[in-house]
Amino acid sequence: MNIALIGASGNAGSRILAELSTRGHQVTAIARTPENIAALPGVTARKGDLFDRDAMAALLRGHDAVISSVMFLVSDAEALLAAVKQAGVRRYLVVGGAGSLEVAPGVRLIDTPAFPAAYFAEASKGAEMLDRLRQEPEGLDWTFLSPAAMFIPGSRTGQFRLGQDSLLVAADGTSSISFEDYAVALVDELERPAHLRQRFTVGY
Repeated sequence: MNIALIGASGNAGSRILAELSTRGHQVTAIARTPENIAALPGVTARKGDLFDRDAMAALLRGHDAVISSVMFLVSDAEALLAAVKQAGVRRYLVVGGAGSLEVAPGVRLIDTPAFPAAYFAEASKGAEMLDRLRQEPEGLDWTFLSPAAMFIPGSRTGQFRLGQDSLLVAADGTSSISFEDYAVALVDELERPAHLRQRFTVGY
């Protein structure tokens, strides 16, 4: 497929880019500093301004899908969403956060006393984006993929669990996923859509 990846030089974005390239997709890799984007087969690096809706729409036009892998605090989620729709791209995948996942019925991770204060603002913005997507009328096939609580560098094992709206916790009480295995789950969803207009989660 012909994919536009916004935030292609970041922690998650760079792993998603590598996974897309390995699987033979053509990728327009977009970042504020395109020189930081890895030179990989099938990848074209482009400079993009997250806050310029018209310019971003021009970059996105003609792609089969858009993947957004940018921090919510340093981007305008509404402007990105508008650019995707203006570009006429129907498939939109968002690298989400864990904060909006439930740890008990009606209790989100972000609402628990132990949630780290340093991540609260970013997690709140991510939860707002999920709420916004859920209000989006028919016509945009969005997917929001939340990682486990610990989203960290690691290995590409291809062995993980998928869930829906509840935080995935391993038998030892930890909740984690590597950037590499997250990328596998996201590209799997891109190639074989199973969560259209839904949030799902991935963890060990």
